[in-house]
Amino acid sequence: MGRIRQKIKVDGQECWTLFDTGARNTYVTQSVARALKTTPMPRTVRTALGGEIRESNTATVLQAEVDGHLISTHALVLENIRKDEDGRPIEILFGALA
Repeated sequence: MGRIRQKIKVDGQECWTLFDTGARNTYVTQSVARALKTTPMPRTVRTALGGEIRESNTATVLQAEVDGHLISTHALVLENIRKDEDGRPIEILFGALA
């Protein structure tokens, strides 16, 4: 399972990001989602993340700049994700489907 941590840019704002090939989906925190257009989902989605079951009823299209390359992927919005091994709050978690 590969895990890389780095800052990426979302709407000009640098966000601490975990690239995790062991995660299926991509997630953003509510603070990151404020810079993006969000869409309410008709049903709440339950997902396992970091050993916990999380729920989201909001989705977004994450458009970001990673090492100078523009990317776009669907993401679920969560209140928070978790902290990394150094105790820094993860703002974006890129999963394998991204």
